[in-house]
Amino acid sequence: MGNHAYVVGAATAGLIAAKRLAARGVRTTVYDQKRVLGLPVRASGILSISGLSELDLKYESSITNTLYGANIHCGNETMSVVSKTPVAHILERQKLNDICFDEAAGEGAEVITGKRIDSSFLTGLQGHGVIVGADGAVSTVASAFGMGSMDRFVLTYKAEYEVRAPDPKMVDLFFDNSRYKGLFAWLAPNEHDVLEVGVGIESTLGNARAAFDAFIRQKEVSNIIGGIKPLSEGACMIPMAMRKRIADDANGVVLIGDAAGQVKPTTGGGIIFGGKAAGMAAEAIAKHLEGAGRLSDYEREFRRRHGADLWMHSMINKTYRSMGQGSMGAALKVMRTFGIDRFLGMYGDMDRPSLILKRFFLRNLA
Repeated sequence: MGNHAYVVGAATAGLIAAKRLAARGVRTTVYDQKRVLGLPVRASGILSISGLSELDLKYESSITNTLYGANIHCGNETMSVVSKTPVAHILERQKLNDICFDEAAGEGAEVITGKRIDSSFLTGLQGHGVIVGADGAVSTVASAFGMGSMDRFVLTYKAEYEVRAPDPKMVDLFFDNSRYKGLFAWLAPNEHDVLEVGVGIESTLGNARAAFDAFIRQKEVSNIIGGIKPLSEGACMIPMAMRKRIADDANGVVLIGDAAGQVKPTTGGGIIFGGKAAGMAAEAIAKHLEGAGRLSDYEREFRRRHGADLWMHSMINKTYRSMGQGSMGAALKVMRTFGIDRFLGMYGDMDRPSLILKRFFLRNLA
């Protein structure tokens, strides 16, 4: 096997992997079917500051807003989780992708766009190096090498409007299993007076656009956006469970990002976990090509370090998917009564529920 890595997919995870591989001296080629990288941008870009700090990215120029918390709505009940310090940034995804591209190219990775990727092309790469599947939820790489399927997805639809948010430092989340089962609806403010409005629903429920249209007709939303036309809009499919296998020693293949299902089921966000996986995969690939390790070392290490948190995100999502509107509203009321909103504002972590649990028990023991 040659000292070559072929990365399929030039979004954030793929480009982070390419940067890290090239920096380790691995000859790296990135392929993407799109002619213009990063377009069309369909996913939300709310990322925890703590998670971003672990990705080794110079992302600062892509920041469009900084958030201090969230207002969680369910029926007539609302719980506000507010931090005294910033907890998340909203990033311009196209600019973030450009940054990742520049960093990967700066390390010497070659990026080829407009390349048709199919099974015959992928099997032609076998034996010449390691193949990295970073090609999204419907991964051609995973399909070509029989790496299993993901049985749960959410469909999202979002649009951006040139209006000012009610509170530019807070995101609003709306939970209603009769309308948005599987995820939620949201209002995410951009500091340049641009408000992102979106919904996410189980893929089995059908049309996310119909759920979106119903959401913007709701009084609390229609009073904000009125009848103005969106600046942009679009749909996206997000995996909500990891594949059972994300590394294949026999075929020389690894999966990262959405292709691996490394997404938080609570929010549909995948950049932080996908970015961490990209770095871990690059390290395992470099060692493997040096004859000092196996590709499956990446999968084992990722599951050891992050499997518990992704499982906890999944359990949280499963819990609120099973609740009726009345039960969810009552749960918010109880949480406020016992000060859970204040605790989360002080000690919450968007990515690591295991850390929240640890802090909860340590604080109560103290």
